[in-house]
Amino acid sequence: MDMQELTNTAKKMVAQDKGLLAMDESINTCNKRFAVLGISSAVESRRAYRELILTTPSLNAYISGVILSDETIRQEKLDGTSFMKLIDDAGIIAGIKVDNGTVAMPNHDGERITEGLDNLSERLQEYYAMGARFAKWRAVITIGEGMPTDACIESNTHALAIYAAFCQEAGLVPIVEPEVLMEGDHTLSQCKEATEKVLRSLFNQLYIHGVALEGLFLKPNMVVPGLNCKQQESIQEVAEATVNCFLNCVPAAVAGIVLLSGGQSSKLATGRLNAMNQKFGFKLPWPLSFSFGRALQDPAFEIWGGENIHVDAAQKALLFRAQRNWLANRGEYSAVEDIKHDLESNVTVSK
Repeated sequence: MDMQELTNTAKKMVAQDKGLLAMDESINTCNKRFAVLGISSAVESRRAYRELILTTPSLNAYISGVILSDETIRQEKLDGTSFMKLIDDAGIIAGIKVDNGTVAMPNHDGERITEGLDNLSERLQEYYAMGARFAKWRAVITIGEGMPTDACIESNTHALAIYAAFCQEAGLVPIVEPEVLMEGDHTLSQCKEATEKVLRSLFNQLYIHGVALEGLFLKPNMVVPGLNCKQQESIQEVAEATVNCFLNCVPAAVAGIVLLSGGQSSKLATGRLNAMNQKFGFKLPWPLSFSFGRALQDPAFEIWGGENIHVDAAQKALLFRAQRNWLANRGEYSAVEDIKHDLESNVTVSK
C-alpha cells in the first residue's frame, strides 16, 4: 500500500470544493432509463450519452472525479479517443464501480447483499493499469418491519471493509457506500437510527481489516423520511439530522464524505447539501461534498432524449447542475437562481 499516493488522490478528489459525478449505471439500469424516453438500448446509445457527459466543456471546474462502469471505462469517442484519455486530459480523476450488484439475502426476506469479491484483487489491478485511481462499492439497507437485521448490516459492512482493503492494496482510494434506502414509510428518526447503526458497524469492520481512513471516502445516504411517510421534514431539519448522524459515527480521520442523492430530485438534493454546508461546514472535521448520479444527470438526460441536435443544450444543463452543487459545497447555493435559470432556458423538467 502506497499511503502517500492514496492520500494525494483523496485530497485531489475534494479540492476546490469540487464533487464527484456518478455515471456508473449498469447496462440494465441505463437501458431502463432509455426506454422511458424511447431511446434505443443499443450499446451505441449508451456510448453516445457517456460521450456527451465527458465532453461537456469546463466540467472540470466543478467535478473532480467521475465514477465509471466496466463498460464505460473501455469505451471511446467516435473519433477513437478513449474515454480514459478524455478524462485524464480534462484533469478529472477516473473511478470505477467494482461491485456486481445485489442479490436476495438467504433467510432474510426483503434484504439484500452485494456480490463482487470474487477476483476483485485482479480486477482492481487491471483498472489501476487502465488509469482508475479510486473505486466504489454499494450496499443497500432496507428499513421495514424487523429490518434492517443485524445479519444484513454485518454481512454488508464486512464485504465493504474487505473491498476497501483490496482497493488500498491495489493503489485505489475506496469509496464505501452503505445506502439506507428511501423507499418505505419510515420516519426521519427511524432513518437516523438505522443509518447510525450501519455506520458504526461499517467503521468497526474497517478498523478490524486495517483500512486507512485517511485514504477512504464514505458515500452515505442523507437522513430523510421514507418517500411514503406522511411527515416530510424541512430542508433544514434533514440537514441537521444528517450532519448530527455523521458527527456521531464518522471518525475525523476519514478523507471526506460524498453524499449520494438516492432518488431525490436535483434541486432538493442540492438544497439539502447546501443547508448542511451553510450551517455546519466550518465545524466539520471532514469535507462534506457530493457524489450524485441522477441528481446531476437527469435534466441533461431529459433534454438530450437520444437526439444529437440536443447535445449542446444537454451539456449546458449538466454544467449548470454541477455548478449549483459546487456552490452548495460552499454554502452559497440559491434555489431562486434555479427557478430563474429554468425560466430563461425554457426548460421543463418532467416530474
